[in-house]
Amino acid sequence: MFKNFIISCDEATTICDKSQYGEASFSEKLKLNWHIFVCKICSKYVKQNRTMTKVLKMKASDCKEDNKCLSNADKDAFKKELEKMEA
Repeated sequence: MFKNFIISCDEATTICDKSQYGEASFSEKLKLNWHIFVCKICSKYVKQNRTMTKVLKMKASDCKEDNKCLSNADKDAFKKELEKMEA
C-alpha cells in the first residue's frame, strides 16, 4: 500500500508547484505530504516555495495599486532600439 505513495524528489517538486496553484489532485497531495515527511530536502523546498509564493503575491498586489508607465521619452527610446534590432 505504501509503495503507491513513494515518489521521487523530482515528482515531489512538480506536485508542490501544482499544489501552489490549486492544480494538484487529492492523491498527489497525499503523496507529497508523505514524501515531505520522509525527505527533509523536499520539506525545505516546500517551505521555501510557499514563502516565495506569499511574498510574490504581496508584491503583485502592491504593483496593481501603483500606476507604472513609461514616459514618452522612454517609449521613444525603446522603439528606436527595437527598430535597430529589426534592421
